Amino acid sequence: MKIGIVGAGNIVPDFLEASKNIPDFEIVSICATENGLERMKNLSQKYGIKKIYTNYDSFLNDEIDVVYIAIPNNLHYEFAKKAMEKKKNVILEKPFTSTYEEAKELVKFAKENKIMLFEAISNQYLPNYRKTRELISELGDIKIVQLNYSQYSSRYDRFKKGDIAPAFDPKKSGGALMDLNVYNIYYAVGLFGKPEKVFYTANIERNIDTSGVLILDYKKFKCVAVGAKDCTAPLSMNIQGDKGYINSTDAANVYDKFVFVRNGENSKEYELNAGQHRLYYELLEFSNLYKNKDYNKFFEYNEKTLIVMEILEEARKQIM
Repeated sequence: MKIGIVGAGNIVPDFLEASKNIPDFEIVSICATENGLERMKNLSQKYGIKKIYTNYDSFLNDEIDVVYIAIPNNLHYEFAKKAMEKKKNVILEKPFTSTYEEAKELVKFAKENKIMLFEAISNQYLPNYRKTRELISELGDIKIVQLNYSQYSSRYDRFKKGDIAPAFDPKKSGGALMDLNVYNIYYAVGLFGKPEKVFYTANIERNIDTSGVLILDYKKFKCVAVGAKDCTAPLSMNIQGDKGYINSTDAANVYDKFVFVRNGENSKEYELNAGQHRLYYELLEFSNLYKNKDYNKFFEYNEKTLIVMEILEEARKQIM
């Protein structure tokens, strides 16, 4: 399949590195603003991308099957909709859109027009995560889920001085919830589905959440998800049941290893991702579904995306 990239930010080199190991991927073009021209030239030279665009309409008129969109969050809806109107399939970076209504509209359009629409969210497709899903029932009744993705941002010092990057810009749907805690939300929703209630409290600077604590109430158990860009701490992930627990010291988007322990027994370690780039398995999943024209699976994943978007929207309302 011929793939065109929109954006030239930090995630794009990761996408290109992971794509090298997906046999059916052919990266043919890249599009960004004039400000990103030099970066696009460097990526083009390093990864053999033949065409560079600074005009999105011209880019979409080229012969591409799939558009990978990796631009500021507030632009996701507009650029994805335009691509789908041109009958292009879309891989859309997280968070899917700025609002639940935008997400719902994109999913509806994809279904009605039989377009493959896929959110690039790494943890759902990792072998470790899929193994965790298999092991959940052995933990007995789940009592507590605790997820902490705290990472002092390289842009935070600039932010405090008034130099606002997109990840810290409320007008661009930035913030700790949308940037980091979204991975924790996906981790929980992929295992347990939609929570009954959502509570979010956050540290607010310059009208944006630089860190926060999210509680997902699953009635029979609670999930506490911490996301922080203004401070750091050891990464931690715990699923605690009355018959055992699962623990990891990775971030929810990497999840390279975890420990499974039954009460009173020795621990068992799992490292099933085989050293692959963290984006590899999500792109492999897209490639396989694309080859098999498995629209139903795409639509199934879209429904999970809508649950996550609903949680994000409710949480953001609580801090505005």
